[in-house]
Amino acid sequence: MGARPVTVLVTTDLAVGGMTCAACVTRVEKKLGRLDGVTASVNLATGRARVSHPADVSAEDLVAAVEKAGYTAAVPRPTRKPQGGEPSAEDGGRERERLLITALLALPVLVLSMVPALQFRNWQWLCFVLAAPVAVWGAWPFHARAARGLRHSAATMDTLVSLGVIASFAWSSYALFLGGAGDPGMRMPFSLVPSAAGDTAHVYLEAAVAVPLFVLAGRFLEARARRGTGSALRALAGLAAKEVALREGDGSERLVPVEELGAGQVFVVRPGDRVATDGQVVEGSSAVDLSLVTGESDPVEVGPGSAVVGGAVNSGGLLLVRATAVGADTQLARITRLVTEAQAGKAKAQRLADSVAGVFVPVVLALAATVLGFWLGAGADPQAAVTACVAVLVVACPCALGLATPTALMAATGRGAQLGVLVGGPQALEGLQHLDTVVLDKTGTLTSGHMSVARVTAVPEGLGGDTALRWAGAVEQGSEHPLGRAITAHARRALPGRPLPELTGFTAVPGRGVQGRVEGRLVEVRAPDDDELPAVLAEAVSAAEGAAHTAVLVRVDGVGEAVIAVGDVVRPGSYRAVDRLRRLGVRPVLATGDREAPARAVAKTLGIDEVHARRTPEDKAGLVRDLQERGYRVAVVGDGVNDAAALAAADLGIAMGTGTDVAIGAADVTLVRGDIEALADAVRLARRTLGTVRANLVWAFGYNLVTVPLAMVGLLTPMLAAAAMSASSLLVVGNSLRLRGWQPAPAARRRTR
Repeated sequence: MGARPVTVLVTTDLAVGGMTCAACVTRVEKKLGRLDGVTASVNLATGRARVSHPADVSAEDLVAAVEKAGYTAAVPRPTRKPQGGEPSAEDGGRERERLLITALLALPVLVLSMVPALQFRNWQWLCFVLAAPVAVWGAWPFHARAARGLRHSAATMDTLVSLGVIASFAWSSYALFLGGAGDPGMRMPFSLVPSAAGDTAHVYLEAAVAVPLFVLAGRFLEARARRGTGSALRALAGLAAKEVALREGDGSERLVPVEELGAGQVFVVRPGDRVATDGQVVEGSSAVDLSLVTGESDPVEVGPGSAVVGGAVNSGGLLLVRATAVGADTQLARITRLVTEAQAGKAKAQRLADSVAGVFVPVVLALAATVLGFWLGAGADPQAAVTACVAVLVVACPCALGLATPTALMAATGRGAQLGVLVGGPQALEGLQHLDTVVLDKTGTLTSGHMSVARVTAVPEGLGGDTALRWAGAVEQGSEHPLGRAITAHARRALPGRPLPELTGFTAVPGRGVQGRVEGRLVEVRAPDDDELPAVLAEAVSAAEGAAHTAVLVRVDGVGEAVIAVGDVVRPGSYRAVDRLRRLGVRPVLATGDREAPARAVAKTLGIDEVHARRTPEDKAGLVRDLQERGYRVAVVGDGVNDAAALAAADLGIAMGTGTDVAIGAADVTLVRGDIEALADAVRLARRTLGTVRANLVWAFGYNLVTVPLAMVGLLTPMLAAAAMSASSLLVVGNSLRLRGWQPAPAARRRTR
């Protein structure tokens, strides 16, 4: 038997236009899903569809499927700015113009209908003249979309609004021309509860104008609020420089568009300018502000050899930077891409809401018809029956259901990006919320990952610590070992006015150390042996081992002169991070490939009880599976290639932004600024976000459960129903917007960071 062919799936983003409610989302997803091998996730707030499809299904096929559902679609053109979900300035201007004209025509109708004392002779005919253009032109977007849906056998929120306006205006026209309401002296009392008034039919022109007015106003404000939820993403996109000053070989400068900048080229960053792309400083020193890129509030000092990130602001001197990554490969581009992809996802709760919305509109239409028939069959006044029917059509609102999750997700992921926490999507947020165990790597995660000299102990009345360090640094210049580089770097920093002497006769002894001649003396920098050491050096060796540092003995002409303790230092904030995780109910576990002593020392310093040392990458992944089998929901935090397997096996993978691309690629959450304390912030942000989503959904479902029955029994006028319907969507979006101001920690704690 031959091997079954492997279907290659590709992902395409579509900008979908014309969607107004969750029922539209469900319809587009179903239409795309009917194509062979195609699955789609559509986001109402962003106006984007993320489609997974076989390679033989073209983008044109996907666009055609969406158009068959009655909507517009296009593959977005590459651009610096995020697309989708936000109307263009031209579209926004047209909608604002329509709203203003509708308001000017509708307000006199509302005032005359609601204040009987102002009703003059033939007032109702003036209202009819003003209401006609509102019911036709003002509500035209709803009529057009409803008609388009009807051609495709689909019913959406626009169908309900259109039918409500048509029914209200048609009944009012009947009342004016045939029902006696057109008499010159007619007066109409106003009541918040629908009622009949004798033998004269009521006119509901206030409902015919209020429904389009309130819905247009609600959607206009909703669109502005939704643009607010995406402000962080637009801010990220706005960080990209548009032009860059290239430094030529002869020292001259040439201003070119940033798209022409290539990797390896050197460019100039003046004070106050943004760094055009990721690179390495080749000349100059300064402080750069990374707050809008990584969330790090304090400027970072950089000099020759330092890495800089595109989008950072140069706060000090002139810098020459060699580009190391350009275009889509930069950190800023990756951050923007991750946030955009996260906002395209859906939480489990939203999928349930979309499923309900898929049948919501047909159910509401059936309820409205049933209410009309029941009231008429029970002998009620036809006017009351029509009023209840129209109120049911207008008050029902699947819009809030469709906006409950995406608006909260947009606000949260944007806020997280500002704070240096990149969340891969709603599934990652849900994973963070339910997290109860976190497996932490040691080197590069809890510790800095860079060897440094912790202490120098010299023999009394010997050469002295400074001389021993200076000579040791000179010998280690010939070594590539991390310990040697740390000693040389420390010697240069600690003794800036005394350059390291010349080294001759350098020799490396594998597993033991290095030696060479410095200023005529034989200097050995090696591991301590069993030879008898002076008491002060023996104590220094013991102290270094107890602190999980590596003890290095400096011998000069065969005599021990000093012990240098070298080790990896715990990151600032690691203790606070572990403590905050415990307070959030998350149990920390340390797993490292390092030796038992350093692992235990770091764990003791941070207050971690469970330690797993000398763990291979396979062992770490096995530990994750073991914890999962014991019922824990496990996250793994790591930064290296050796952590990738565990990151992928965990319920939630969290990568340090300073780590390798492999680790970041295997993770669901990335801590951009490489600060482990951001993990606690990520957990709190996830819990706040999903709490907001739940509140939104409770409101969206609860609103309909309360208002639809009230409309069915005749306790809501169509005008109040329209106002309530618009308010429901605004409340959901407004609740989500509160996430934009979320702070990662109480103010008192932030001041101590």
